Parts: sequence; structure tokens; C-alpha cells
Amino acid sequence: MGSVLVVTGTSTGVGKTVVTAAVAAAALARGRSVAVLKPAQTGVAPDEPGDADEAARLVPGVQAVELARFPEPLAPATAARRAGLPPLTAADAAGMVEKLGHDYDLVLVEGAGGLLVRFDDAGGTLAEVARLVAAPVLVVAAAGLGTLNATELTTEALRRRGLACPGAVVGSWPAAPDLAARCNLADLPATARVPLLGAVPEGAGAYGPREFGAAAPGWLAPALGGHWDADTFRMRQAPGGPGKGQSR
Repeated sequence: MGSVLVVTGTSTGVGKTVVTAAVAAAALARGRSVAVLKPAQTGVAPDEPGDADEAARLVPGVQAVELARFPEPLAPATAARRAGLPPLTAADAAGMVEKLGHDYDLVLVEGAGGLLVRFDDAGGTLAEVARLVAAPVLVVAAAGLGTLNATELTTEALRRRGLACPGAVVGSWPAAPDLAARCNLADLPATARVPLLGAVPEGAGAYGPREFGAAAPGWLAPALGGHWDADTFRMRQAPGGPGKGQSR
């Protein structure tokens, strides 16, 4: 990994925050200092912890930074407009990334929803932030039915914009995966044309910090600082195989 990694999802609720925390944990285990930046947080009250705070809870030692917060669970541009608050811009987020990059070995930037969710009415998106800071974009995908189309659309949008994508991570691998999830382990990298770089077990966000930190490298491929092997995992989960889920 370089000094900045942008983390997007194929949709909301696919496990971006836990994947971001796992990447942070693997980096800390290798002696790197890490900041997690959430440019726009929506759907959280002023006194509630946001996604960056959750990453820092799971991985003590991570610096959590949030730039803008809006109360309603909507796209940031819509949430800002309805709250009568100034929106976040891609330039704002890029500026903070560059500032944090002076103090931390790795800056992880977690988006809100998918790649092209708008920060403002001028059309600023996470993709624009990645372009401004020349950072690769990791895609977090769902495990089951429908993920092939959503993931391919996301990686296609990245390629059209000239943005690098190191690969995809399954954000919540089921304890009892169905046929679609098992087949997707082979089909997803083939259709999205990026490698599969990990699979985080469902419920990992409920782990305590010590357990999470110890387990996280086993969920991620070496490209993300872990020791997870895609071929071994795929064979274990193949249709007709044991299908025991992700080992911890």
C-alpha cells in the first residue's frame, strides 16, 4: 500500500467501515501510523460516534477524523441541503488528506455509500477526491446475489476516470454462505477485472479491539498488509465444498 487508500462500497451497508478498520489494523501491526478520514458522515446525531470513531474503537491507536456531519441518513449533498448546512466539497476532503499525509504513514479515506454519491450540488464525489490526491480506490462488495453487477459497475466507473483499483474485498462473508456467495468468489474478480483481496466475516464489527486486531490480517491479502490467500479461501468455499465460512 502507498500513503493514501480510498475505500468505497458498491452500496451502503456493505461493510466499508469494518474493512477500513481491518486495513488499519494490519498497517498498525506492521508499525505504520494510520489516520482514518470520513469526509462526510450522515445519519448520526451530534453526540453519537460516527464511522471513523468506530474504526478507532476497533483499532486503538488510529487517528479518527471527520470533516462534516449531517443528521439525516441521506446522500451528503441532500443531507446538507435539508439541514441548511454548507456542504463538503471534494477539494475540502482532498486538502485534509494532504494535511494528514504529512503526519501519518497511511491515510484511509472512507466514503459515504458508493463511489459516485454526491458531496455537494456541484457534483463532487469520492471519485473526485481520489483523483485530486492521486490515490487508488479499494472496493468493498457484498457477498451474495446482485454483487457482480454492482461491483463491475463500480470498477468500470473507476477505469473510465483513470483511477487505480487494487482490488475488492467482501465486506461481510456469511457464516453459512449460500450458492450465490460461493460462486461469486470466482465470478467477482472475473467480471470486475480486479483481484479479490479479502473477505471479512459477518459480525466482525462486534469483536473487541484485541480480538479484531489479532484477526484482521487473516482477512486481507498481502497487498493490504495481511496473509489471506484468495485461492485457498475459494477452494474451501467452492460449491460442494465444506463451506465453513471465514476462519478467525
